[in-house]
Amino acid sequence: MSLIALLFVAQAATAFMPSTPAATSPVTAEVPARITRLLQRYPVIDGHNDLAWEIRDRHDGKVEQVDLMRDTSALPYPLQTDIPRLRRGGVGGQFWSVWIPATTTGPRAVEMTLEQIDIVRRVAAANPDAFALVTTAAEARAAQKAGRIASMIGIEGGHQIDGRLSVLRQMKELGVGYMTLTHGKSLSWADSSTDAPRANGLTDFGRSVVAEMNRIGMIVDVSHVSDATMAAVLDIAKAPVIASHSGARAVADVPRNIPDNLLARIGQAGGVVMVNVYPAFVSEEWRAWDRKRSDFGKAQGLATDVYGPKAPAPLVAWDAANPMPHVTAANVADHVEHIARVAGKGAVGIGGDYDGIGGTAPADMTGVDGYPRLFAELARRGWTDAELGALAQGNVLRVMERVEAVAASQKAMKPVDATATD
Repeated sequence: MSLIALLFVAQAATAFMPSTPAATSPVTAEVPARITRLLQRYPVIDGHNDLAWEIRDRHDGKVEQVDLMRDTSALPYPLQTDIPRLRRGGVGGQFWSVWIPATTTGPRAVEMTLEQIDIVRRVAAANPDAFALVTTAAEARAAQKAGRIASMIGIEGGHQIDGRLSVLRQMKELGVGYMTLTHGKSLSWADSSTDAPRANGLTDFGRSVVAEMNRIGMIVDVSHVSDATMAAVLDIAKAPVIASHSGARAVADVPRNIPDNLLARIGQAGGVVMVNVYPAFVSEEWRAWDRKRSDFGKAQGLATDVYGPKAPAPLVAWDAANPMPHVTAANVADHVEHIARVAGKGAVGIGGDYDGIGGTAPADMTGVDGYPRLFAELARRGWTDAELGALAQGNVLRVMERVEAVAASQKAMKPVDATATD
């Protein structure tokens, strides 16, 4: 599954990881030298990666069983992330998602989130030459300067704080940099884009969550939330928001993607939409194909979240008779460019969602080493080095700095003692 660039490794490894052996791939070997140099100077800070859950789900949380110094695409259950591919992909910063299922609620949700944070910390500790845990923009820059991948943490769903601002504050103390307000299910205080509304935007407690996140310097993430909730957040947030892994609804009409009016508001408020590579969010054609595939699989009583040769045999046969639509970096670039047109080039970033998308990905971006293909496509479309550098990391670093500044300005304010009521 991996995409490996001989030219990119030969040059980018000098800046990131000199001991990484070179390898070849006919796909990414075409990456221009300009992009190699660009990503050396402005390595990607990616907004979302679900490796921690894959380690938990496939390896029972045993970090020592997953050697990230090796190509993990060859594992019995392949991963999309490892250190050599992060290096080849020009990744210099990563928000690691500590996702848990939206169906897990109450105290167990808090406990499981702590377990996920522990996995991220153990991964970093097991690979100290590659990863540096950081919580600020300045620390991220320092880690990159030292040749390490700045590692940050994001909670992917407000259910993970169990309706308690005290838990939110303690998550911040543990190094959590952002929280996605909802995941796939609506909460009593905020609505999901893929569930029936319960809050009709934000309740009083939901507004308290946003205010407290601004006060303590935690980034508000509006991926997954409903349009009404996103608008309500933008009405009250004192600091810029991010959408850590989203796309443009005008390009692919998917509830999880963001409509133009809200894209414009995010840009006007200084926020950043970090573009996702999941084909179901990138391409309407792929999403329609996947819906048919899922309908077939469910009718047979099969799990449909595995793709390729490891899928159940009837699905493998169905896939052969119904070829998967071709999605590439060019399709991802369409989302980047649309967001840039609507919200401004200062309002777009990268949030791939690798290892959270069932092993699917654009054909030329199958793992975290695929980002040079996206930057090469945008360069072909006329993006300047300065614009590409902002896309890679400058825009999200600016948001981080602004969130830190807003928190500093509220340092004298006392914590709010509030809990949600169902």
